[in-house]
Amino acid sequence: MARRPLPRILSTGSAQLARSRELARTAADSATDVLHPLITITRGLRRLAGAGRRKWSKTPKDRRGPLLFLVASVILVVAMVPYGPLLAAIALMAAAAWQGRDRTPRQPEGPDASRVQRLASLYEALVPYFSAAEDPAPLYSHSGAWEKAFPAYEFDDSGRIRHLVIHYPAYFTDGEPESRARIEHLLTVKAGRGREYLFAWDEESNQLAVTALAPLPADIATQRFVTAPGETVLGFTDPSEVHRTLPLTYGEEKHDVPPVVWRTGLRSTEPHLLALGQPGSGTSTLLRSIALQALQYGDVVIVDGGGTGEYACLTGRDGVLAVECGLAGVLASLEWAATETERRLIAAGHARQAGHPPPEDTKRPLWLLLDRPTAFTHLAAADGRKDPQALLQVPLRHGRAVGVTVVVAEQFDSAEALSDAVRQHTRARVVLGAATVEQVKAVLGAPPHTTPPAVVPAGRGYARLGTKAVHRLQVPATPDPYDDAVCDAWRQAVLDLLPPKTMPADGETVPEDAPVGTEAAVAEPS
Repeated sequence: MARRPLPRILSTGSAQLARSRELARTAADSATDVLHPLITITRGLRRLAGAGRRKWSKTPKDRRGPLLFLVASVILVVAMVPYGPLLAAIALMAAAAWQGRDRTPRQPEGPDASRVQRLASLYEALVPYFSAAEDPAPLYSHSGAWEKAFPAYEFDDSGRIRHLVIHYPAYFTDGEPESRARIEHLLTVKAGRGREYLFAWDEESNQLAVTALAPLPADIATQRFVTAPGETVLGFTDPSEVHRTLPLTYGEEKHDVPPVVWRTGLRSTEPHLLALGQPGSGTSTLLRSIALQALQYGDVVIVDGGGTGEYACLTGRDGVLAVECGLAGVLASLEWAATETERRLIAAGHARQAGHPPPEDTKRPLWLLLDRPTAFTHLAAADGRKDPQALLQVPLRHGRAVGVTVVVAEQFDSAEALSDAVRQHTRARVVLGAATVEQVKAVLGAPPHTTPPAVVPAGRGYARLGTKAVHRLQVPATPDPYDDAVCDAWRQAVLDLLPPKTMPADGETVPEDAPVGTEAAVAEPS
């Protein structure tokens, strides 16, 4: 059956409304220009009337009679003089026009002397890089005009450059990373240290846009994010980098913050994640944040290679199958995860062959969160046992089809001990903490487009999902709620998101203040 076209009012209503608004705006601007003299005279008459009223109120009562007589005499004389009323009206209109003029002081055009000096100094610093002896009309030359080289610029309240557009000659080798790096380093030094800068190269127009970025908020506590199943919020980034915002409680108010959303599941191209960082950079915080979000819809198995008990708050909770920090428990948990992945694959395959949807027990997401798994690699080698990372090959290669997701967090000094399977199948990457450009490029596959911050708070870094752009990242504050050294508000935010304790077999409820162990029993394979 042929599809019926939409009514004309629905298909063209928005366009007509936009044109009507534009016509109304144009008519209002034209009317304002035409009636500007009348508006000025009316404003002046109002000011003159206000001045006369104030003069009358300040005049003593014993002098108001002579003042009225004087005003009446002047009006009578003006009325008797030839062309007197006309001349009086002209004088009144001139006085009203003078009083009604716009008295707002005009802003000086162009920057002040200090800012001109800053731009001129920056221009002189770029001359050796953007000039050539063979250029007959060089854009950059010593003691040249910087106005042509900098078509747009903005300053902040402190007088430092906030945004700058640089026009450079076409023969500059902007396609070479080394040439770009030299210019970016120079601009970072000359525009002001201690800030993060975003460099946007436009090779077609031979322009470079430099923007000083505001620091990302580091005091956003973890909370229940408004996301769909299969979406995980890794952290927050710049508003110009993503086209989505989340309503969050930030301080005492609510704000819309742009997130970095990682999508997992059957149709995800980045089903597994690898996070690297220095000690204290916030990789454990990232894993706790992911675990709290994953427990809304699925089950979680946690491997704690650090052995510090930072995941003890999750032990015995609904959906937490195991929290392991010993070699035997880790091997048993990962072996069960590999067996469960195979079982799900077989069950889903049989269902598809029979023309049925996949069973429900193969749809519930299963998350394997591993914090510093290389620590168990050394222990297994010393004990003559199997490397726990070898048990991740099946979940990494086939986990996407059956809802199994692997998240690995490791430190830079142990990154070489990660297995090839972890390196190849973790296409979502995160780098946290202080890291050089070479380290970020080696992990993410591309260098960051921003300069590193002067002070790196915990959870601050970069993220890249597959082959997409590199984003600045700030992980939400998700501390260990049993750590008394952190903010009480952040600890309470984590406690509010924790699921209830698992119901024991005898039907008794486990109290929240009951002591918890560091290991949980591994679920038997079904």
